[in-house]
Amino acid sequence: MKNVIRYLALALLLVLCLTLTGCHGSQDSSAFVIPQTFDTGRNYEVTFWAKNDTNKTQTAVYEKAIADFQALYPNIKVNMRLYSDYSRIYNDVITNIATNTTPNVCITYPDHIATYLTGNNVMAPLDDLFSDPRYGLGGSELKFDGPTRAEVVPQFLDECIINGHYYALPYMRSTEACYINKTYVEKLGYTVPDVLTWDWIWEVADAATAKGEDGNYLINGQKVMIPFIYKSTDNMMIQLLRQSGGGYSTENGKIQIFNDVTREHLKTVAAHVKTGAFSTFKISSYPGNFLNAGQCIFAIDSTAGATWMGTDAPLMDIAADKVVPFETVVRPIPQIDPAHPQMISQGPSICVFNKKDPQEVLASWLFAQFLITNEVQISYAETEGYSPVTLKAQQTPEYQDYLARSGEDNNEHYYVKIDATKLLIDHTADTFVTPVFNGSASLRDAAGQLIEEVAKGVRRRKTVDDAFITSLYDQINSLYRLDQIGAAAGEGDKDASDMGPLPGTAVTLLAALVAVWLLMGLYVLKNALKKRKSS
Repeated sequence: MKNVIRYLALALLLVLCLTLTGCHGSQDSSAFVIPQTFDTGRNYEVTFWAKNDTNKTQTAVYEKAIADFQALYPNIKVNMRLYSDYSRIYNDVITNIATNTTPNVCITYPDHIATYLTGNNVMAPLDDLFSDPRYGLGGSELKFDGPTRAEVVPQFLDECIINGHYYALPYMRSTEACYINKTYVEKLGYTVPDVLTWDWIWEVADAATAKGEDGNYLINGQKVMIPFIYKSTDNMMIQLLRQSGGGYSTENGKIQIFNDVTREHLKTVAAHVKTGAFSTFKISSYPGNFLNAGQCIFAIDSTAGATWMGTDAPLMDIAADKVVPFETVVRPIPQIDPAHPQMISQGPSICVFNKKDPQEVLASWLFAQFLITNEVQISYAETEGYSPVTLKAQQTPEYQDYLARSGEDNNEHYYVKIDATKLLIDHTADTFVTPVFNGSASLRDAAGQLIEEVAKGVRRRKTVDDAFITSLYDQINSLYRLDQIGAAAGEGDKDASDMGPLPGTAVTLLAALVAVWLLMGLYVLKNALKKRKSS
């Protein structure tokens, strides 16, 4: 019996050694190593996933970029797949990770990339590719005039750091803007300041809820008026907390949003929903439609949505006879401290997926870089209120001329769109991003849902007090499983993004341990049964 146990122990030790060797070997073999040269004698297919709604001009920019790139690299064929929104890209990537059929390149968000990283070696780290003198940013072997690392806006590049490494390139950037019906503000007896405050906007919005004896609103003579509509309530809560110093989350994923500062912001929202001064996109619909119909005074949306805002907006979802003429002005979002404005930086980034063939990854990286060349950046930025992500593009005479021609027409040079773009360029140093970790996308959704549920509660004539909010905290915490994210992050000493699925080698190790102990248990049981029979 002792000899058998000894042999089983030796077998267990051997399994452990082999498995640990496998762990080391698998990491070495799966790590991406930049090839010494790009093999132009081979043909490659790069799958590119991007987002587009109904803006055919943006589709044309992508198509031209692909054609121009393939003219330079005829051995690389780029297959583009367009999605209606980023959440669909996210869901398809997650699904395809399990079958090793991810795209080569996709336009996505850092919050999503953090979740992709829980898959084993799914993403290609870009640190070494950034600095490679041959194929890196501005590299000597590129067949196009790409920006150097110093020519990418530093704040935008820093947004692509996840777990201490670069996993993306910025593609386009936007922030939020407040699109204002200046005509109505002045009719109410107010003047639009250069920097809005929350107190000012709430005061004006409440004033606009006054009605006449006929039941119509005095400000517009209509049955409908929602003075203040916010498109993205997750951004609203995130920016309120940032401006007021309230907790949101730590860098490593510890959830802090359920605090007393959040509670006070929710009570303020409830108070103005009750007066009829405030609503949200999810409850009432797109703010631009209300703004253009003279049924809203403050519409907060992305600068990328500027072409939908104002009397002369080139994109519009309401009939022409419903449009009410007014003067539109664009301002940064309301602030708590006007002397130190803070607003969110948002916009899609480009990520590259890891593959077994380093040459295929390099081909993908070349195309990803091509998307931040001047022509692509300027052409795409001019379709909406985006800012190019490179100083190289921003400072070109072509782009400066575009900005200078604001108001020449109501299409390419629509003044509201260009004003929104300038807003971001002028306030780049005032922007911030939220921490990125596995679960940060859920926290973002939860932040907005807090406001949505409070607004719904008021509309259903519920009392939004401390008890209501405490109960809401529990519901949202459970719904988005934020307690699991917080537990993974611990007390701030461990990164939640490291808490993904166990690597295959670790699973093998645990399985081997179970198998050996099971064999030992069966052997002991067998001997015990023999002894019982013999006795």
